[in-house]
Amino acid sequence: MKFHLAINLERMDASTDIREVRDHTLAMVQLADAAGFEVVWAAEHHALEMTIAPNPFHLMTWWADHTEHIRLGCGVANSAYWHPIRLAGEAALVDVLSNGRLELGLGSGAYQREFDRMHPGLARDDGHLYMREMLPLIKALWAGDVEHDGDFWSFPTSTSCPKPVQADVPFWMAARSSSTFDHAVANDCHVMSWPLTLPFSEAEKYRSQLDDAIAHHNPDWPGRFAMMRHTAVYDNDTDRAAAMDAIRNVLGMFGNLMLKKGDVRNGFPQRLSFDELEGNVRVDPTMLEENLVFGSPATVVDKIRRYETIGVDSFIYYASMGLDMAAQRRSLELFIDEVMPRFAPTPATAGATPSTQHA
Repeated sequence: MKFHLAINLERMDASTDIREVRDHTLAMVQLADAAGFEVVWAAEHHALEMTIAPNPFHLMTWWADHTEHIRLGCGVANSAYWHPIRLAGEAALVDVLSNGRLELGLGSGAYQREFDRMHPGLARDDGHLYMREMLPLIKALWAGDVEHDGDFWSFPTSTSCPKPVQADVPFWMAARSSSTFDHAVANDCHVMSWPLTLPFSEAEKYRSQLDDAIAHHNPDWPGRFAMMRHTAVYDNDTDRAAAMDAIRNVLGMFGNLMLKKGDVRNGFPQRLSFDELEGNVRVDPTMLEENLVFGSPATVVDKIRRYETIGVDSFIYYASMGLDMAAQRRSLELFIDEVMPRFAPTPATAGATPSTQHA
């Protein structure tokens, strides 16, 4: 099992100094780097204080300058918000500046609210169409000159400047639907999935969809399968209660965005009442503690073993959930000290740079 970190700059209210958030986020990334995490993932979101990531490539370049070995993941760029030439160039520049540590993830978007502002008139459910046109274009632009006349972009002969220093940049897709699994596998992309707050059976469903895609589209698929879960490791009742309060608060805001209910004021989503979140099912503490990777170090080890059993190659520790910054750091330190040693070391601990770089 390999371990990844997903972390955002996040503010739950305007009283938190963004510079404190900046410093905390970098410290968490550096902890993961020193501990041998394989990848750190930067998201893309707009006009939301709970996920401050207007350009994941800026975040990745910042992290690259302050780390040694951890790979830099774009998790993920929303294809509909980018021009292919710009995305290819921004991503390749991260690879150059990080000496070949780029992992490029593409996605089709999360919230209709963002589409209404970043790409007015486009339905979120149609975002995947842009991703499908974007993927081969990035690869072509990195290979050399290409002229394109497609459904969404048209441009005369052009190329990406710069080119990546890796000969074969890893591509990832965020997948939950069968069609996206099919497309990822058919195009030799690695796959990351996020079951939100749903039970372990949701992760098993994703594995089944991946297996079906491999069988029907690419029996020799060389990819990796990563699973992301909100994670909180605690060893006392105070930290347990803090983690539960934090995730329930975030889910109230997340529900606002997903269900398109409530307002967003100055970047802060109004928190929906628990009654509005499917009769408390989404926020029931017992359900959350069971479904998410919450618990004592021993409990967390057991939960990750279950993902390993179904064929998850990489576990993505999702740190951002509105938890107090000191508690968030304690959780990651417990994970590093008491969970990771129970699993085989990852190649990242050796500190070697990728062998797939151009001479």
